[in-house]
Amino acid sequence: MALDPLALRRWRPNEVRVLEAGPQGVLALADGIPVALAAYGPQTVRLRIGSPQGRDYGILASPRPFAFSSVAVQGGGVRARVGNLQVDLDLEAPRLSLVWEGREVLRSSTDGHISGGLRVPFLARGEGVWSVAFALNVGEPVYGLGEKFGPLNRRGQLVTCWNEDALGVNAERSYKNVPFLWSPGGWGLFAHTTARSHHGVGYPQWSHRSYILVVEDEGLDLFLMAGSPGEILQAYADLTGRAAPVPRWSLGVWWSRCYYRTAEESLEVARELRKQRIPGDVLVLDGRAWLEVETRCTLEWDRTRYPDPAAFVAEVRSLGYRLCLWEYPYVSIYSSLFPELARKGFFLRDAQGHPYVYRWDPEPFGELLTPLPPSGILDLTQEEVVRWWQERHRTLFALGVEVMKTDFGEQVPEDAFAANGDSGKHLHNAYPLLYNRAVWEATPERLVFARSAYAGSHRYPVVWGGDPQADWDGLAASLRGGLSWGLSGGPYYAHDIGGFYGKPDGELYVRWVQAATFFSHMRFHGTSPREPWFFGEGVERVVRAWLGLRMRLIPYLEASLHRERHRGLPLVKALPLVFPDDPWARAFDEVFIVGEDLLVAPVVRPGGEVEIYLPVGRWYDLWTGDAYEGPYLLRQTCPLERIPVFAREGAVLPIGCFASRAEEVALDGVLLVGEGALGPHDGTHVLGNVDRGFTLDLLLFLGEEGSTRGPSS
Repeated sequence: MALDPLALRRWRPNEVRVLEAGPQGVLALADGIPVALAAYGPQTVRLRIGSPQGRDYGILASPRPFAFSSVAVQGGGVRARVGNLQVDLDLEAPRLSLVWEGREVLRSSTDGHISGGLRVPFLARGEGVWSVAFALNVGEPVYGLGEKFGPLNRRGQLVTCWNEDALGVNAERSYKNVPFLWSPGGWGLFAHTTARSHHGVGYPQWSHRSYILVVEDEGLDLFLMAGSPGEILQAYADLTGRAAPVPRWSLGVWWSRCYYRTAEESLEVARELRKQRIPGDVLVLDGRAWLEVETRCTLEWDRTRYPDPAAFVAEVRSLGYRLCLWEYPYVSIYSSLFPELARKGFFLRDAQGHPYVYRWDPEPFGELLTPLPPSGILDLTQEEVVRWWQERHRTLFALGVEVMKTDFGEQVPEDAFAANGDSGKHLHNAYPLLYNRAVWEATPERLVFARSAYAGSHRYPVVWGGDPQADWDGLAASLRGGLSWGLSGGPYYAHDIGGFYGKPDGELYVRWVQAATFFSHMRFHGTSPREPWFFGEGVERVVRAWLGLRMRLIPYLEASLHRERHRGLPLVKALPLVFPDDPWARAFDEVFIVGEDLLVAPVVRPGGEVEIYLPVGRWYDLWTGDAYEGPYLLRQTCPLERIPVFAREGAVLPIGCFASRAEEVALDGVLLVGEGALGPHDGTHVLGNVDRGFTLDLLLFLGEEGSTRGPSS
């Protein structure tokens, strides 16, 4: 499709017939095209126009229609109310207005033409494509649309929701696309589709004053929401489900490399970490580490390197680690199982009905990752295929494997076909959801470590951020990717500490560790070693201290995750989500809130200089105990041992004892912040108060000795 929404035909029906109108919704025909309007919550309405061809694939998690409190029809116009939300839809004009608590928060396009009409129509269509356009207010920011690595504010951007192997974090293409976005102005929109969608958010080549959505399908299915950003994210979670909880051990430190070449090499790393009392909960065997490359991926061990997999897994477990194994949902044509699976129809098919053989372009992957053999793509729309795939996993889990790294998932071509009749045009984006759900359901502790995702994937944690370059831009982009995922309804996130490709220097490595300490999940990974002893004694000392701090923060992180996932909110929040009315908050894309009470400003440039914005409220510097009254802007030059960390006045932070494994972390006590902090009444020990000299240094550098209270406490 030539991507030009202004070339589409404006849709203005000549005849509108309202067939039904009542509390359960409105059904109309506009030039014979069905139009439906229904309430799906006290602040959500659903508008369907035309006949979208795709399937839901489980994106919606049993949403329950609400009843409108009132519906009024006049000609081709409808006014409907639910809760504090009013929607006015005029199909003859056509136009739409969304009013929340008496204030219009969203309206159809106002981009006019000198002739007196609209240059950008509210609705337009072409062959197999529809567009819808809404007005943006002057300077109105917009957030969401999945994992994106550029500026968090989508205003001025053209974003295409089509999952790709991004091969980095340097452009708009990404692994996790979600056609959901929202504005602090009080509206949100979720395009319920698996088709390719294009989002011109004040995109100047189209209209700098409009949000134009183009969906490559035979209709539109839109959920429109109103409220505060937190309420909109909660409404989105009401539609698509809430994230599952994660086991505590997953909040510990994951160690990985691309890749450990032998069993002994990985065990040497595991033993050395334990010897040095460096925290570690999960050992990851990446792509080539455990499989025979030419015949992968039917989840069979490479017996030339692992003659006794059970003994290897037992050794890993005896050292106190959980084992994570890499996979992807493709089977090499050189696998001994390929002919049988093809005969059974377990693969996606081409137009002639033959197994679709996906042939990788080896150039982007380089010598380290190739060869990627020509492969069939498992047809996970079939229950029989899903059961077979899950049984292959259960064999590994019975051996003692705990979790799978579900890599890839973005490679469903548009000209491939599933057994249910869908082509890749509709299956491509849904495939990561099917893939990760299948593995997640088979995993005893309900966990995956996934790269690709789509709307609804947040229910099946955890995701990580792909393949960042090992440089400062890679660090900053990885942080923005995680924050963007959170702004799109994803509560959990991790990234490759140190960057995936390239060799980080010691300063970059430390700064990446410090930033990652506050995300839900923490994994070291890259194409060169990421264990701290490879970076020199000075760097190793700092990293050991920060990993100790990570373990001590687990009670705070765990409590925050429990609360936030029920709200449909991320653990790590970009400032505009928490302070939507503060225009300064929009300017600091790498500063974030952790839980409710911590503000972190990672160092993302060499030299340690960082600009920090403290929003409204009283904030305490956890290194010095100094208090600042926000809004406040300051600049610091941080030594290698520190990044800026602040806590809200009145915060009560649960702190754990140091341990090498997350499951061994016991509550040490609580840290009070400022005069407004009240100690607990249940006898929990109070470690101290930040405004009375208890600083983060005490947690960071005494952390390896266990309790901060010392042996006499």
